[in-house]
This record gives sequence, structure tokens and C-alpha cells, in this order.
Amino acid sequence: MADRPSLLFLCQTLPYPPDGGAHIRSYHLYRMLAEKFDVTGLFFYRRATRSSEGAVVESVQGLGRLGRAEAFPIVQETSRPRFVWDHLRSTVLRRAYTVFSYESRAFRTRLRELLRSQDFDLVHMDSLDLSGFATELAGLPVVCGHHNVESALLARRAGAESSALRRRYLGLQARLTAEEEARFCPGFAANITCSPIDSALLREIAPGSTVTEVPNGVDVEFFQPSGSDDSPVDDGAGRIVFVGGYSWFPNRDGMEWFAAEVLPLIRQGRPGVEVTWVGRIPPEVERRYRETFGIHATGFVEDVRPYLAGADCVVVPIRVGGGTRLKILDAWAMGRPMVSTSIGCEGLEAVDGENILVRDEAEAFASGVEAVLADRALRSAVGSAGRRTAMERYAWSVIGERVRTLYGQVAAGQPPGLAL
Repeated sequence: MADRPSLLFLCQTLPYPPDGGAHIRSYHLYRMLAEKFDVTGLFFYRRATRSSEGAVVESVQGLGRLGRAEAFPIVQETSRPRFVWDHLRSTVLRRAYTVFSYESRAFRTRLRELLRSQDFDLVHMDSLDLSGFATELAGLPVVCGHHNVESALLARRAGAESSALRRRYLGLQARLTAEEEARFCPGFAANITCSPIDSALLREIAPGSTVTEVPNGVDVEFFQPSGSDDSPVDDGAGRIVFVGGYSWFPNRDGMEWFAAEVLPLIRQGRPGVEVTWVGRIPPEVERRYRETFGIHATGFVEDVRPYLAGADCVVVPIRVGGGTRLKILDAWAMGRPMVSTSIGCEGLEAVDGENILVRDEAEAFASGVEAVLADRALRSAVGSAGRRTAMERYAWSVIGERVRTLYGQVAAGQPPGLAL
């Protein structure tokens, strides 16, 4: 271990087990980097996903098999006054809310101890949410990850809000976050995004930044076709699946639109169609979707593969978002046919009519789902093309080699000239 370069990994979430969304990307980056570097990780955890002390210990132990790992609570989550105070400070001091929400004396103290006691060759900051700690890293090459271009995501959220007050506040946060991006990103050795679209956005917001893409990936050995594509779909029936946790606004917004505007159109011709929502969802929301829309919500599941394998059509009705959707990569790897909005699949090598159907309006989205359910040959062709896309472009084994090269360039003081 001593002859390997050392890397400090700072992360806004605790990504083991890699059970969805940002956890998957963060975990695999940590895993891939641990193959080349001696890694030390400091992680924040949320009660929504790591709700008990035992769960936190299990997560730290899982990451500890790859490198040294320590976890810290987000202080704000246990203090309502702190929550209010953070929002107030953000508004008055005109800095992004995340700067205050992640402030932690324990995390900062441990970070300073590590920086005093060990010479790190480089730092990975997994999100600009942690920009409040950036000044501690002066003199070190930093690679900053961007799961989304957060200012653009906030601006989209503001545009989708019905409340004028929330729209105004989210618009403010979008501007403040863009200021954080413009302030810090040009000083980082490299910024990694999920897609060329996000890279272009970040360069526009933060001129002079070194930006390259590290696509989201998928374990193509774990997610494999199930061989169930030969089954015909009965007239009037079919199985539709959506995967995504309720806590992320784009998922909430997308499923509300799908349930209220798209699903009734599908059920005009297919009254027996079954819709399953796979992901964390509050009990009262699960009850409303079941009673109001006839949608079955599973809650959190350890393994999404059985649900994807049983899907005649996977839907991605996302209307607000950034980055790229891991749910699409999982379904592609399993050879499942999908209908998505253009925002839902943006940043991915999605080709309408080839490896996915892309539809934005409610009637068009419903027609796309109907086409998939009605045509076995279409399901098979789109699913097979998706599997090929996952294998050739998004397998973690393909991405990992390039990631290690990129970080090796930064650690050696070379310009990171690798576009993935």
C-alpha cells in the first residue's frame, strides 16, 4: 500500500450498499479508485437512507474493505432550529444553502487532522455540495464530481414549482449555486460530469474550468437479460415499471404527471394494465397512489432485477433533472424496452426508435407505451439494442480503466486530457 499514491475521498453521502442513484455512482468511483490509490474516505450520511447506527456501521465496514472510511451525520437533520438557521443564513449571506447544511465541526476537524498527518497526492470531492470545505484543500489537486450541474437542476425545479414562494426561493438557490460553481470549479484540477451536455453547461457557468466526462455505468454481469421477452402481452393488459425513490423531486414530479395525465390514456385501451413503482416511498404516498391511481408501490427493495425482468415496458417520465439516469442503464443492461422523456434520457446515447422510445407529451408518451406493449418484435428489438449500448458504452469495467488513467494524470501533475 505504501508505494501507491494516496487519495482523499470526500463524499456528501454514504454509498454502501450501492442501493440507488448517487450511491451507485459514488460507490463505484470509490471502488475503482481504490484499485489504483491508497484511499481514505470521509462520508456524510442521511437518516433517510442509513436510519440506524447498525446501518451506518455496516456501510462503513463495506467501504472499509476497499480503503479507510469514516462517516459523519448531517447535523442539520437532528435539529429543526439548525435547519431554519441554515436557510436563513443562505438567504442573508447570499451563499448556496448546501454550504451551510453540510457544515460539521466534527467533519472539518477530522479533515484538518488528516491533512496535517498525511501527504495526499490528490483529493476527490464527490459533489460541489461540499464547497464549504474547499478552502481546506488549498495546494492539493482536487477532482470535483458533478452528479448534476446543480444550478441548472435547481433552475428547472424552480420552473416546475406551482408555489410562487418556492419558485422564487429555488430560483435564488439556482443563482447562488451557479456562483459557487463559477467560484470554485476553475480552480480544481479537473471537474467530472456525467455527460457532454453537463460539461457544456458547466463550462458556460464556470469559464476556464477543466471539465471532462465520466459516464454513469452499470454492472452488466449483475444486470442481465432474463430471457422473458418471448411472452406476448394480452390485449388490455401489460406490466409497466418505474424505478426511483420518492425523495428525489424529479421522480415525484415525473410519477405524478405519469399517474394523472399519461396512465388514464393508456388505460382507455388497456384497462387491465399493471403499474409498479419500485423505490422508497412514504406509506401515505403509497396509499394514495394505490387508491387514487391503482399503482402498486413496493417501497425500498434490495434487488430491482425481478421487477425489471417482469416489466413489459419500463417508463422514465422525468420532466426535471440533470446528470444521467442510472435507472435507464440498469434497464438497458437487462434488455428491457423503455419509454422516456427527452429529459429523462438526456446525456445518454439514447436513440429514439432504436434503444428507447422518446416521447415528451402525455398523449405521445401513452402511445409509445402502447406501441411497446402491443408489439413483441418492437420490445425485443429495443431491448436488445439497449443491452448492446450498456455493454459497449456503460459497463463499469470499461469506465474503470479510463477513470484510473484520468486520476493518475492528475496525481502526476499532468493535464487531464481524457474525455470518456
